Order: sequence, then C-alpha cells, then structure tokens
Amino acid sequence: MEEIWIKEFKQYLAIERQYSDETLKAYSEDIQIFSDFLKESGGETSFKQIKRLDVHAYMNFLYDKQYQTTSIARMISSLRSLYHFLEKNGYVTSNPFSYVQLKRHPRALPRFFYEKEMQALFDAVQGDDPMIIRDSALLESLYATGMRVSECTGLTLDALDSDVRTMLLHGKGSKDRYVPYGRYCQRALNRYFNKTRTPLMEKYHKNHNYVFVNHYGDPLTAAGVTYILKQIVKRSSLITEIHPHEIRHTFATHLMSNGADLRAVQELLGHSSLSTTQIYTHVTKEHLQNDYRKFFPRA
Repeated sequence: MEEIWIKEFKQYLAIERQYSDETLKAYSEDIQIFSDFLKESGGETSFKQIKRLDVHAYMNFLYDKQYQTTSIARMISSLRSLYHFLEKNGYVTSNPFSYVQLKRHPRALPRFFYEKEMQALFDAVQGDDPMIIRDSALLESLYATGMRVSECTGLTLDALDSDVRTMLLHGKGSKDRYVPYGRYCQRALNRYFNKTRTPLMEKYHKNHNYVFVNHYGDPLTAAGVTYILKQIVKRSSLITEIHPHEIRHTFATHLMSNGADLRAVQELLGHSSLSTTQIYTHVTKEHLQNDYRKFFPRA
C-alpha cells in the first residue's frame, strides 16, 4: 500500500508541483531512508501506524548517523510534505511530522566573485574561436540576468527580445519572469548567433529553438554549462572552483553592493519570499567589513 501512496505522491510533485528530476530524486531518497529505518527498527510498520514516539526514534537515528542539520531539516521537510499529501487524500488521519521543530541553523553565506574576479573570467573568453565566442555569450548571459542553470538550458530564441533587451525566464514551479540584460550581453549574443550557433546548426542539420548549443549543435545541458565554466576558470588567472549558481549569487551581490533595492533583486532572481533574498544583505555587509579591514590603515 505504501508503494502506491509514494508513487501517487511523486506523480503529484512531478505534475502538479512541476518539481525537477533532481528534486524528485531527493524526495525519493529521503522517503527511502525513512522506510528502511522502519523495517530495520520495528518490522513491517505501516505509515498509518506512525506515532510521535516513532518520529522521536527516527530523529535520534538521524542524529546518531551524524547527518548534518541541513540534511535532517530537508529529510523531515520531505516526510512532512508526504504526510500532508497522505492526510489530504484520506490515507492517514494525522501528520506525525507536523509538530517537529528543528533548531534554526545559521545559513551559510553564498560564495560570489568580486568584480575583478569576474573581469578575469571575461578576459578568459576573448578570442575568435567559435566555442570561445559561445562561452563568452554564456558567461555574459548568466551574469547579466542571474538566471538559474535550468533557466539557462531551457532558454529559447523566442524568449529573447533584443529590441528592449529582456529575457523571459521560466523559473521554478512554472513562475515566469522578465529580466533585462545589458549591451555587453547583447553584443556577445549577437556575435554568438552569427559566428557559432547558426554555422553549427547548419553544419549538423539541427533544427531546434534552444539558445545555447554544444559543439554538435545540440542543446546545452546543465552538466555542459558546469563544464564550460570550469574550463573558463582554468583559462583565467583565478585559482578557484566554480559552480554555475555562484554566478547567480554574484549577480545579486553586485546589485546589492551598488545600491539596488532588495525587492527589485527579489523580482530579478525570481524568489517567492523576500527572506530568501535577504541573505545578500549579509553578504554585502561582510564584503564591506572585509574590505574595511583589508584597506583601512587604522582598522
């Protein structure tokens, strides 16, 4: 019975909530850990029979396994969502995870690149090679809009309006938003379309609407974007690791550092809650403090 319920829950997340494959995988893993715990600790205990004592035992199990607080919070959130779905559909009479309150943990400040570091990345994508031109357009687009990797790989030609320089981005949960981009990005995109994308599409007889392509003219994947950024770092003067999401953090941090309104940044990032965006106020404060200590002679 539990297998049928879990299958229905996953279909609900995929179809109605439109969660990504990675998010669905995370939910599945969290539920599987809980199911394995039930079998190992108490036999064939049904989801219907779960009481607060079982939840307490499971929490102790997670702490004994030395999971990080963030991981435990995510696991409990997954099970709370599962039981909310089961209760809503009449499969169970109560949600045993609804009362669980974890201690709030300090949120880690997101990593970002300073303006000089971003310039080093842009310097690393100068040249006439078609793939370098593609890399330049990709980097400019990520930095100019703060878009997520999924929004980047899903970007289509008809989502670009070069007249007013805006992109229509399809965010989480089918939340669309228009984001402006500047002349640097426009120039890089025009060059990419003329020198790289169009010749590749013609050479390999491809016919699709996605903006960014690989060297065979196929749509670029999330793994492809990550690989390209790592190659850019290797060609640059920087000695660091990079993740595509750090360009998004950099976009937001630079806006805040230069005086942008918090709600404007929220809209540009596509955050549903202002509290999610507020992390960047802490980033900019830390940035200012670090610069003060570094450069002021009597700090």
